[in-house]
Amino acid sequence: MLFRREVLEGIAGGRIDRVFRVWAEPRVRAGSTQRTWAGVIVIDSVTAVTPEEITEDDARHAGFADRAALLTALSKSTKSGGYHRVMLHLGGPTPEAELRQKADLTGRELDEIKDALDAIDARSRRDPWTRDVLGLIEAHPGLRAVDLAERLGREKLPFKADVRRLKALGLTESLETGYRLSPRGKALMNHLRA
Repeated sequence: MLFRREVLEGIAGGRIDRVFRVWAEPRVRAGSTQRTWAGVIVIDSVTAVTPEEITEDDARHAGFADRAALLTALSKSTKSGGYHRVMLHLGGPTPEAELRQKADLTGRELDEIKDALDAIDARSRRDPWTRDVLGLIEAHPGLRAVDLAERLGREKLPFKADVRRLKALGLTESLETGYRLSPRGKALMNHLRA
């Protein structure tokens, strides 16, 4: 399930505790979780609803000014099916988010990160790339992915997939536009230069 940035910000801030979707069949179920940049979203319930069952309170807690605005947004969906109310909450940070903030790394932890990068590079079908991508992100925080990829002579989508691999190690973080090194990534780059 995709979330717009303002919805994730609302969930993280406690202002949004439900979203509405148009689905032929629900795409999520109660108890499932989804990792996002804002943290782990926990799905509490999924209920099929008619337009008449959607209330003003629903609209406000979904981030809309009123019921009419929510119904208008739902009516513009290109998907076919019925309306579904998805109750949810922020369950906490993702494991990667906790990793990203850890900058006080031991020598052993730094060696483990380097080993993980070496393993990624060894499995790559092209030349080693992990340190080049980290260095590029460090030099150009906030630069669009397409521009970063172009600097390496790469296509955008495979480049973004590679950055996600670095993000899974807690080394990068996504911005509204582009990326930056996390505190953990900065600590690693400082160590590599030392």
